[in-house]
Amino acid sequence: MHDAALHSVTALRTLEANAARRLGDAGMLMRRAGQAGWQLLLARWPQAMHIVVACGPGNNGGDGHELACLARDAGRRVTVLLLPGQAFGSDLARDAAARFVEAGGEVKTFDGTLPVADVIVDALFGIGLSRALEGEAARLVDAVNAASSPVLALDCPSGVDASTGAVPGPAILADDTLEFLAPKAGLATGAALDCVGRTHLADLGVEAVDFAGVDPLATRLVAADLADLVPRRRRDSHKGHNGRVLCIGGDHGHGGAIVLAGEAALRGGAGLVDVATRAAHVPALLARLPEAMAHAIAMPVTGHLAGLLATCDVVALGPGLGQADWGRALFAAARAAGRPLVLDADALNLLAATSGADPLAAGDILTPHLGEAARLLGCKAADVQADRLVAASRLVERWGCVVLLKGAGTIVAAPGRTPRIVAAGNPGMAVGGMGDVLCGLVAALRGQGLDAFEAACLGALLHAAAGDAAAVAGGARGLLPSDLMPWLRRLGNPSHAPQDPRHA
Repeated sequence: MHDAALHSVTALRTLEANAARRLGDAGMLMRRAGQAGWQLLLARWPQAMHIVVACGPGNNGGDGHELACLARDAGRRVTVLLLPGQAFGSDLARDAAARFVEAGGEVKTFDGTLPVADVIVDALFGIGLSRALEGEAARLVDAVNAASSPVLALDCPSGVDASTGAVPGPAILADDTLEFLAPKAGLATGAALDCVGRTHLADLGVEAVDFAGVDPLATRLVAADLADLVPRRRRDSHKGHNGRVLCIGGDHGHGGAIVLAGEAALRGGAGLVDVATRAAHVPALLARLPEAMAHAIAMPVTGHLAGLLATCDVVALGPGLGQADWGRALFAAARAAGRPLVLDADALNLLAATSGADPLAAGDILTPHLGEAARLLGCKAADVQADRLVAASRLVERWGCVVLLKGAGTIVAAPGRTPRIVAAGNPGMAVGGMGDVLCGLVAALRGQGLDAFEAACLGALLHAAAGDAAAVAGGARGLLPSDLMPWLRRLGNPSHAPQDPRHA
């Protein structure tokens, strides 16, 4: 797999200390950081002749001064910009600043305006700040964002919490971010994704021995991982080998949701798909999706639903379900059946409303968005967004099962597993019905024999990658959930598989 370890700020500080101790030179990593930053700037903007480097008081500012020295030595005009009254809090940073001044470098104090520059380098705070920026620092960040120059952030855009991904106040909106040592978990999820731009990594020469005592906070999944995650089918497989999925939902006015879930289950490779919905939706379902087996469920819930629950391998519960009597009855019946569940939409809201509910089975999967996660935890949506990894962990602890926390940088967490963050997806997927597709897809993968965590990871990645492929084909704005369907099939048959369709 291509997934990379993602670390907390605390882990990175340990890694940095280990590497510095091995090197026996406290300033070596800072010099390497400056060199890496200058090399990236030169590669991205080779014609840049005037570079403004905003340097803060800590080691991130020292990295910036090292870059400034190299750029000046290369014949570029470089202006280092400091905050009013700035005093260096790091000996290494102070030494780097002194070398720049001794070489005749230009230093200015921010007075509310920025010098006109071809490129601006953000070396203000890096990973050293987790609170909201204020005062002159906030004004400087706002000025950088208002400028027309491209911005390179060193290690982390200032104002972003590199451990959590939260952006509690003003933050640099970088075109590129060069991370040092190892990737940071907080830059892979949540509001941080609007700040980092394109990310790059300079490991500064760290070695495997430096990672002693440094455990990842999460790992990252990218579209290339599909080739390793998608299970291959046996030549002699039949529909019974590939899972029977029961999709339950579609109360009056919400029939489309369960149709999308059913179609996604089929496109995800399910051998058989039953759809239990309102009678009024059966004709439209069969017209759109004749491959599905449609079942009209009326009140009171009868043995018909019980029979479907008894024969299925997994239940996709919630798309369009509603929270009225009909939805509550189907929700209760599905929970009581003891089949593996993938819960979405109103199934999550009904679960949250069940006072004192027992944890779910370890093989069940929750797929909440931000608001649903908040209801499941009894907190505010802002609390979830402030630390998405912690929120996912709390959901796992509360409900005892796999959690797929949707959003930019979707997180999949489970008891005893290192969380995974999906590095795919786009803003065009922020439209009603995308979650219904994901629910059906994850259920299909679960029904094909994947354990709950792997099914959630593969489903989240395949869903996001299909959204990206569809956006490339026609643009993100106006993207519809149904646009993903052909891409679920294409990407669900990765390139390493034989081309003979009998092997697919």
